[in-house]
Amino acid sequence: MKLIVPLDSGWSLDHDGRPLPAQVPGCVHTDLLAAGLIPDPFIGSAELEVDWVGRRAWTYARDVTAEETAADERHERTDLVFDGLDTAARITLGGRELGRTRNMHRAYRFDVTGLSGPLDVEFASAYEEAEAVRRVTGDRPNVYPAPSQYIRKMACSFGWDWGPTVVTAGMWRPVRLERWSTARLARVRPLVTVGADGSGRVELRIDVERTARGAERALTVRAGVAGVTVTGEVEGDGTTLVLEVPDVRLWWPRGYGEQPLYEVELTLFDGDSALDGWERRVGFRSVELDRAPDEHGTGFTFVVNGVRVFVRGVNWIPDDVLPSRVTPERYRTRLRQTAEANADLVRVWGGGIYEDEAFYDACDELGLMVWQDFLFACSTYPEEQPLRGEVEAEARENVARLMPHPSLVVWNGNNENLWGFRDWGWEEELAGDSWGEGYYLVLLPRIVAELDPTRPYMAGSPWSGSWDHHPNHPDHGTHHSWDVWNRVDFTEYRADVPRFVAEFGWQAPPALATLRRALPGEELAPDSPGMLHHQKAEDGNGKLRRGLARHFAVPEGDFDRWHYLTQVVQARAVATGIEHWRSHRPRCAGTIVWQINDCWPVSSWSAIDGDGRLKPLYHELRRLYADRLLTLQPGPDGPVLVLDNQSSTAWSCEVTLRLMHADGTEAARVPLEVTAPAREVLRLPVPARAVPVAGSAKEYLVADADGLRALHFEARDREFAYPEPRFDIAVESVGGSRDTVDVVVTAHTLVRDLLLQPDRLASDAHTDRGLVTLLPGETTRIRVHGAPGCGANAIRAALFCVEPA
Repeated sequence: MKLIVPLDSGWSLDHDGRPLPAQVPGCVHTDLLAAGLIPDPFIGSAELEVDWVGRRAWTYARDVTAEETAADERHERTDLVFDGLDTAARITLGGRELGRTRNMHRAYRFDVTGLSGPLDVEFASAYEEAEAVRRVTGDRPNVYPAPSQYIRKMACSFGWDWGPTVVTAGMWRPVRLERWSTARLARVRPLVTVGADGSGRVELRIDVERTARGAERALTVRAGVAGVTVTGEVEGDGTTLVLEVPDVRLWWPRGYGEQPLYEVELTLFDGDSALDGWERRVGFRSVELDRAPDEHGTGFTFVVNGVRVFVRGVNWIPDDVLPSRVTPERYRTRLRQTAEANADLVRVWGGGIYEDEAFYDACDELGLMVWQDFLFACSTYPEEQPLRGEVEAEARENVARLMPHPSLVVWNGNNENLWGFRDWGWEEELAGDSWGEGYYLVLLPRIVAELDPTRPYMAGSPWSGSWDHHPNHPDHGTHHSWDVWNRVDFTEYRADVPRFVAEFGWQAPPALATLRRALPGEELAPDSPGMLHHQKAEDGNGKLRRGLARHFAVPEGDFDRWHYLTQVVQARAVATGIEHWRSHRPRCAGTIVWQINDCWPVSSWSAIDGDGRLKPLYHELRRLYADRLLTLQPGPDGPVLVLDNQSSTAWSCEVTLRLMHADGTEAARVPLEVTAPAREVLRLPVPARAVPVAGSAKEYLVADADGLRALHFEARDREFAYPEPRFDIAVESVGGSRDTVDVVVTAHTLVRDLLLQPDRLASDAHTDRGLVTLLPGETTRIRVHGAPGCGANAIRAALFCVEPA
């Protein structure tokens, strides 16, 4: 049987002739940090101080003994396997060059049988490698100044509008020796389908590599799943086994059913001797994209197991700009948080990486569908060598690697490059040069059709489906809604109904404790040096200020108030978009918020900041993405009551509509008995007696049903006649715990968007809710974990709400 010997110890990193202890998997930055030779690039402006690290060459070394690679009776051959080399590397063993690599997103295997001595992995500067390729292919336009499109490396390591420039190098995934004889399983691709009769089918397409001794051997394979076993002979270098499983349980996205997973085991035999094995979990489900034209344009609806799904999604970026630091536990934490925000899809964005198996395993278990971008983003990509061969090899490897996962529901060719070609001046600048179109419209769909025909492919996002329509046309295919954040007020999300909103979002700063850790000693202000350095978006602070000023008086000189209000605006902006688009199902078939996570402490569009703290937006997503959403939408004849029921059962309830005066008195109350059918939207006009006077600054509408609340204000906050907020607080222990308390808030006036910022009590504290609006006489409980001994005064100082202008 194959023997695996991890090579995760004994490595050193050469630092100007001085060997430093090296961690594998890891990277140069993590090793230099561990040695105390560079500052943390996440703190202050230290990112600039470590820029030199990515601009020079580095060498890793360890010894390999003759005993580790020698051929013997049981192990005819020894391979040296790198699961990930970042990025341009030359590998030598005992002074003999094994090979050179230039792709972070591939694995590499070298025959080292009988070789021994010093194993050196020499990494060239990614900048130098990219510039060398640019000299061969010619220059191409890019949204960012760094040459990221000339090297197959995580593009955002060169910097993005939410990320630092930290250009890594190193063995970022495991390294091992594999010792084997006769033959090994080189690649296994499970095509998993469901029959009309409810049976499951696993078609295992198996590639085998043989040694010289094994070239003529009669090999067999045996596979099993769910009690079904089949055996077959291997002819030449491959074979196919088919397992038919009756009455399988279907894998469903979360909210639609359960996520049963089946273990598939495959063994390669030489006679009675097992040579190699392969195990994966699969799930039985069907997935397609309905892109049929209709009266509104061209649709874009996911259909899973025959059920049309309104996607409640989030965009995912690498969770750390040093990706080797992201552990399986960290993946699981972040994805569990995503599921608990009621999301059902995660889009792996094209400027990052193909994530670790632990990411997709967690998505399989949690019922989170995965939209997987191929790794092209916001740039034009040459289609000449040496890049074209790398792109094809990378795509083939990762399609085969990821296709066992039932959570993976779509392959996407690129992020924004088709749009950029049409709108960002690229077509004129390119003057006929290649730019990636051949990848997205020819190469990648051909690879997916050949290797993974069970899943749909789309050329890019946004993409209208063909050049007959603008690539980002809201009526056709996927749409990225960025004009709102960049140019106008968030209420303009209501101006149209895209068929599928694959990106939209609004910025806010991270939690205060995150800022204090990242900017130690700095007197925080929106434009203080550290705040500006940790704001990477073009005119990001200007857009934050303008978005704030449209609704609130800008609190000059009061950072805490600015910090709170920008968090409120972020939550309100995203809520405005999702509530509007959900109310127009099925014409709109999904939203994917930009973004769930951050890769460092930064002002950004994320719902979870770079230190893992939850912004108010996160809690708002839990409401917005719940199966049942109650909202009040502006209409030409007054507000419209909307009940969006994405659950599998009818929603019957009493809705109480109240017309309220700003001073807390009730002007009208209207109870309505309503039923929203399963998976449908119910829209009802608000009765005239409950409608505020148009433009009123002293009236507002409240709708309550089943513990859900919706609000409608005719005036913006800075124009509304808010009373001075008055409320009482009490602190109650929970179950005798010192670490968990309930903060009980009782309102005496309208208290809008009350927020307890737990990190102001203790850096690791967290709460069970975000923004809460209370009417006079109402009480809410906010559970606080991780703030032992906090008293009423500290809690009051951590509470914020909207105040009169």
